[in-house]
Amino acid sequence: MSHTPQPPPEPSVGELTSQLGEQVSRLIRDELALAQIELKEKGKRAGIGAGLFGGAGVVGLYGGACLVTAAVLALALAVDAWLAALIIGVVLLAIAGGVALMGKSQLQQATPPVPTEAVESTKKDIQAAKGHQP
Repeated sequence: MSHTPQPPPEPSVGELTSQLGEQVSRLIRDELALAQIELKEKGKRAGIGAGLFGGAGVVGLYGGACLVTAAVLALALAVDAWLAALIIGVVLLAIAGGVALMGKSQLQQATPPVPTEAVESTKKDIQAAKGHQP
């Protein structure tokens, strides 16, 4: 008599469900670990980038101060030095006021700091998933 090999018994639904749960759990843990590693690396790079931007800002500030000094000295050739410094100072303060007003306008447009469009979209998605129409 020859025996034909029997295929291995197929796993039950309970075993398949258990395996699926374990695999999903392992996948989620692996993905979270990968995300954590990626975020640490990006955080390091962001810190270095922010430091470099800060350094550039300081150097830029000194460069701007030199240019302001040059403007005062150039204007001092035509008027008294104190008047040249006063004129340049008033011009710079006027520019700063204009920039501050533009910044205030942008900040007002950014409030409230809640992603209202995303919240509304999520609410609509939840209603659609429940089978309700918004």
